[in-house]
This record gives sequence, structure tokens and C-alpha cells, in this order.
Amino acid sequence: MSPVLAGMLQVLALIAALGLAYRPLGDHMAGVYSSKKHLRVEKWIYKAIGANADTEMRWTAYLRGVLAFSAVSVLFLYLLQRLQGALPGSPGFSSIDPDQAFNTAASFVANTNWQSYAGEQAMGHVVQTGGLAVQNFVSAAVGIAVAVALVRGFARSRTGELGNFWADLVRGTVRVLVPISVVGALVLVACGAIQNFAGIHEVGQFMGGSQQWNGGAVASQEVIKELGTNGGGYFNANSAHPFENPNGLSNLFEIFLILVIPFALTRTFGRMVGSLKQGYAILAAMGGIWLGFTALMMWTEFAHHGPAFDIAGGAMEGKETRFGIAGSSLFAVATTLTSTGAVNSFHSSYTGFGGGITMLGMQLGEIAPGGVGSGLYGMLIMAIIAVFIAGLMVGRTPEYLGKKIGTREIKLAACYILITPALVLCFTAAAMALPTPPHSMLNSGAHGFSEVLYAYTSGANNNGSAFAGLNADTQWFNTTIGLAMLLGRFLPMVFVLALAGSLAEQKPVPATVGTLGTHKPLFSGLLVGTILIITGLTYFPALALGPLAEGLAS
Repeated sequence: MSPVLAGMLQVLALIAALGLAYRPLGDHMAGVYSSKKHLRVEKWIYKAIGANADTEMRWTAYLRGVLAFSAVSVLFLYLLQRLQGALPGSPGFSSIDPDQAFNTAASFVANTNWQSYAGEQAMGHVVQTGGLAVQNFVSAAVGIAVAVALVRGFARSRTGELGNFWADLVRGTVRVLVPISVVGALVLVACGAIQNFAGIHEVGQFMGGSQQWNGGAVASQEVIKELGTNGGGYFNANSAHPFENPNGLSNLFEIFLILVIPFALTRTFGRMVGSLKQGYAILAAMGGIWLGFTALMMWTEFAHHGPAFDIAGGAMEGKETRFGIAGSSLFAVATTLTSTGAVNSFHSSYTGFGGGITMLGMQLGEIAPGGVGSGLYGMLIMAIIAVFIAGLMVGRTPEYLGKKIGTREIKLAACYILITPALVLCFTAAAMALPTPPHSMLNSGAHGFSEVLYAYTSGANNNGSAFAGLNADTQWFNTTIGLAMLLGRFLPMVFVLALAGSLAEQKPVPATVGTLGTHKPLFSGLLVGTILIITGLTYFPALALGPLAEGLAS
């Protein structure tokens, strides 16, 4: 079987699996966030944290809950790392330095999971399982909660209430993420991923010396790392490590985990607003971009010319032979079009255009299908912009799902889409202008610039993957990327929740013959065009200095 055909079959198998899970999972999540009943374990959690889960919140109260919970999480994870040397279950590892502890705490709470350290050499079992793995669950649940709040803003009228943050947080964790993770961890263990609390031990003889490996609760952390679109690996090699991702079957299963909740949330959206067709329209836009990026990535990696590439069947440098070009390309697109950031290959080793595709996927806002929750609310923001543009074309006040898109709504949406590009471009410019940060670049020229651009793109968009080649474990990069992750995560949430509150206060506007049909294929096409033009072209000058220049020169 040719590698290209094998790649096409993997894509078809993945689409079939996502299609089978789409309806039951989407309907389940709609039921979870619409239910008025609480499970017994949820009541225990509410009592422990002192929350009244039946109290409705306006957007300001909901936002306070998000920010307060996240601030406490950052502090707890920071202290856990700083005290690691004195904790049991930390096999000889010392405490983490302050700048790296801040970076890691910000990273995992912001659902970014950027790692400027080697996991198996820095983090013990207590920090990995009690700190990082816990944040993999709750940071993902926070993202879904904010998305659900925005959906309620469209679904409700004449009220500013958006639900209860604590109820949404707990339900998302207990009823959605934990059950799927239990089953998924068993699948990964069956595929060969490890699950233990073994200490450091020497393995074999390598080039005159031994290599030290340590075990860990890898399968359980791996599954929520992918399912929650987190991405932080137990080992430095991330999902290229055979303990995390043993074979081609586990690789395809992990890609499925990355995509299943973000895609299924479009059906949840359709259910909650009372029109499944609206969810299908958003799904079509997400799926179209994802398929297009997948096809482009496979083409550029398979078709790269040169004798060495021809012998290898494509650009195999930096890719695992277990997965090949198809499995690596499929994983790279999935992880950068979502906010996952897990990697099973070195993106720095991709062709110039291939590396540019991974960057552009993040720069679109990671909305195709995006992170858990963040992909849906990012796409809905872009839908509002698309409706506004369509309204300008015909001279009509724009409407979306029965709500008028006025000055306030457009200002909030505009602020949302401007935050991330501003963070990425300003931090990249500062890093390249100052004398010290460029010393962390392994390469010079266009590729070296791509390393820095990729790092801030990944951080501000809450992706967490690295281009490789950049030494990011410095005070400058730990601090600035940490700030980019926090600002890139929580500033957009402020505008999302403010927009949700504004929409919920409106009374519904009846549809007329002049109302734009936002459930039709024409709108899905308009939405894709809006995304590519508004967000994609924002980064074009920076891309031209990095991956485009490298690709044209090769």
C-alpha cells in the first residue's frame, strides 16, 4: 500500500469515527448543561467549595468566577512546583526555578501546556498527577463553560443571566471529561502506553553509557491531554515517545480524542439554540478548513522534491517511522488547528510551507475546530463578524440567531479578534529587536525568525506546541510567553462573556424575508472567507519573513 493511500484511509477512518461520536456526544453535552439536577458527587463538591450551584449569574459574576478560580489555580500550581523538592513522590527532583514555575503554572491553567522543560527530568509524580493532570481537566472545563455561557446568550432573551459558572465547571469535569478519559486511558494502555508510578531506572547501554528512564501515570494524563486539547507531554518527546503514543493505532486514536469534543460542541450549540441546522453550518465551516489544511499539509510533505526526499517517500526528517508522513501530518494539523499543542514530530523539521501551515492554523484563532469550548466561542465570534459584513453589503442591520448585532456587539467582537494578533506580533517584534532573546535561536535567517514567531503564536493562542530549535528556558521567554498565555486566554474571555450578557438581555427579533439564512451553505462559505481574510491576512507580513521566505527559497 502506498503511503499516500494509507494517509487517505487514515483520514477517512478518522472522519467515520468522528461522525459516529458526533450525535451522541453532542446531545449528551447539551443535556449536561441544560439539566437542573445535580449528581450526588457534584453536591459534595459544591459543599466543599462553598458554591450555590442553583444561583444564576450575570456575565460579570460569571467572569469573576472564571478569573478567581484560575488565579487560585495558578498560585496552587506555582507553589506545588516550588515545593517539589520537599514533597514525597518526587524521585530526586529539585524544586522548579521561579521563572519556569510561573511559566508552567500559567501554561497549564491557560489550557496552553507550553513546556520549557523536559518532563521526565524535571517533574515528579506528585506535580505531574496532582498538579498538571488536574489542570488538564479543569482548564478544559473552564473553556467549555465559557462557550456554553455564550450559547446561552444566544438562546435566552430579556435576561442577563448566563447560568452558574461553578455548576458548569463541575458538570463538565464530572459528566463529560472524566468518563471519556477513563475509557480512553484503558484504550491507550491496551495499545501499549504505560501507567505506573515507577522511579528512575537505567535502561541498556547507549554509546558507552546507560540511559535513565522513569515511569509515571502516563496513559491517564495522555488521554486528558488530548481530550481536553491541552497538549503537555509526560515526556519531553511528547506524543512521539513510545510510552505515550506506542503505534499507529494509538496515534489515530489520539487524533480522534483531540477533535471529538470541539466538533461535537457544534451539535450541542444547535441543540441549545433550538436549531440543529445552525450547528451544522458552523460544523461545515470548521470541517472545511480542517480538511483543506490536512490536504495541503500532506501535499507539501509528500511532494517535496530532492533525491533524499524521493528515497524516503517525502520529507521524513523529524518524523517517527512508526507514524510516517501521513500520521505525522494529520497529527500536526489537528494539534495546531485546535489548542492542543501535542506533537508526534518536530514541526521545525517540516518543509518551509509545512511549518507555515502549522503556524497559520494557530493564527486563524484555532477555531477549526479549535480547543474545547474556545473553538466554538471563537467561531461564533467570527460568525458575528461575517453577519455584520453581510449586513454592510446589503445595507441591513445584521442579525444572528434572532439577535441584532449592533455597535456594542461589534466592538466586543472586534476587541476579541485583535487581542491575540497584537500579543503575538508585539512580543515577537520585541524579542527580535532586543539583543539577548535572539541568542536562544538555533538557526539564523527565516527559519530562526520562524522559531520565535511560532513560540509567541503558540503561547498567545493557547496552543503550547513548539517549533523546536528555540531555547525557551530563559527568563525572557519564560516570563513573556507566560504573560502571552495568560493574556491570550483570559482577555478574550472577558469580551466573550460581555457579549453573551449583551445578547441575553435583548429581545428576539423575528425573521423576515431579508434575514440572512445563517444555516445555509452560502453562510458557511462566507464564514470561511471571513476567517481567512480577517485573521489570516493579519499575519501575512510576518509569515512572509519566516516560513514563506523559507519555502520559496527551498
